[in-house]
Amino acid sequence: MTEIHGTCHEAFGAVRDQFEKNFADGLEVGASVCVTQDGETVVDLWGGDADTAGRPWEADTICNVWSTTKTMAATVVLLLVSRGELDLDAPVATYWPEFAANGKEGVLVRHVLAHTAGLPGWDPAIAPTDLYDQDLLAANLAAQAPWWEPGTNAGYHLITQGHLEAEIVRRITGRTIGTIFRDEVAGPLGAEFHIGLPESEEPKVAEIIPPSSAELADLTAAPADDVGLRATVSTPLTGAEPNTRAWRAAEIPAAGGTGNARGVARVHALLANGGTLDGVSLLSPGTVERIFDEQIHVTDQVLRVPMRYGIGFGLMTELIPLSPNPRSCFWGGWGGSIAVIDCDTRTTVAYVMNKMASGLVGDTRGGLLAVLATNAATARRP
Repeated sequence: MTEIHGTCHEAFGAVRDQFEKNFADGLEVGASVCVTQDGETVVDLWGGDADTAGRPWEADTICNVWSTTKTMAATVVLLLVSRGELDLDAPVATYWPEFAANGKEGVLVRHVLAHTAGLPGWDPAIAPTDLYDQDLLAANLAAQAPWWEPGTNAGYHLITQGHLEAEIVRRITGRTIGTIFRDEVAGPLGAEFHIGLPESEEPKVAEIIPPSSAELADLTAAPADDVGLRATVSTPLTGAEPNTRAWRAAEIPAAGGTGNARGVARVHALLANGGTLDGVSLLSPGTVERIFDEQIHVTDQVLRVPMRYGIGFGLMTELIPLSPNPRSCFWGGWGGSIAVIDCDTRTTVAYVMNKMASGLVGDTRGGLLAVLATNAATARRP
C-alpha cells in the first residue's frame, strides 16, 4: 500500500481517505493535494513515485500541470487590471495594434479570458517546439481571422489563450508573463510554481506519464471541419512534451507551468481571500469579483460539454459542482490536475499528479477531492 505523507486537519479527513483510495485503486503513480482555508494550510499530502523507475514523490516534488497553468496566467492579467494598466472591456488591439488584422478589431480582452475570442487554435498549424517562440506565435495570432464572431460562442483556447495573454502583458509592461509571475506573484507569496522553470529546479521535477496513443486517438475522432478537431491538430501534442528541458524552460502560459499542489493552492489563496494574503496585497477585492462576471454559458465547441465562463476561470454548473457555493471558480489541466477557488468559504483546493488520464475533461480523481474539501470547508463556516 502506498504511504501517504504530510498533514491533514481532522475536519478534512475525507480528503485524505479519498487521496489514499486513488492510490489503492491503482489510479495514481505520484500525486499531491493541498487545501487552504482563510489562508491556513489544512491539507498538505503527497505520495507515490515521481517517475516510472520508482523515485519517491517528495514534499518538494513538482511537475507540469498543463492547463492549470492558465489560472496563474489569469492572475497576472488580473494584477494588471487591479493596477489600472489593463481594461478587460477594451479591444485587444488597444494594446497590440497588429492584432486588429483580419476582422479582429472587435475582440475584447475579456473575450480572450473567456475563450470566446474565436482563436482556439493556430492557423497555420504549428509544431510543438514552436510553442517556445512568443514572437512567432504572436505574429500567427495577429494574422488570423477569428473562427467565429468573437463574443458569441465559446471554444476552449487550448494553448492559444496563454500566448494571447502573454502578448497583451508584454505590450503593456515590456516584460514576459513568466517574469512578472515569478517576481510579483509567486515570489512575494512564497509559492513554488513556475512559468518557465529555472534549471536549478530540475532535480525536483517528476516525470509525466502520458496517455497511450490509443487513448489520444479519441481526441481526434471528429469531422475534419469540427472546431475542436481543428484546434487540437493545430498543435499535435502527445503528452510527453513536458519530459524535456526545452518545454519546462519555455514560457507556455496556457500549458507549461511546473509546480506542486502546495504552490497552486498558495497562489489561489490570494484570490480566495480577496486579493490579500499574509500581508501581501496584490489585487483589489473588486478585481477578484470580476472573475465571477459570467461571460457565456454554452456547450463549448472544443470541450463538447456545457461550460460557464467567467473572467479567466470556469464557474460552477450542475455538471461541474466542485463547490456548493456560488462564488466559486475552477480550472484544470489535461490529464487530471485541478484547482478550485471558493471565495465564499475562502478556500482553495489543488491537485497535481504525474499519471495523465486521456481526456480534457471527465477525470474524477481531483474532482472528488475538491468536492470533499469544499463541503468540509463549508461545514466549518459559522
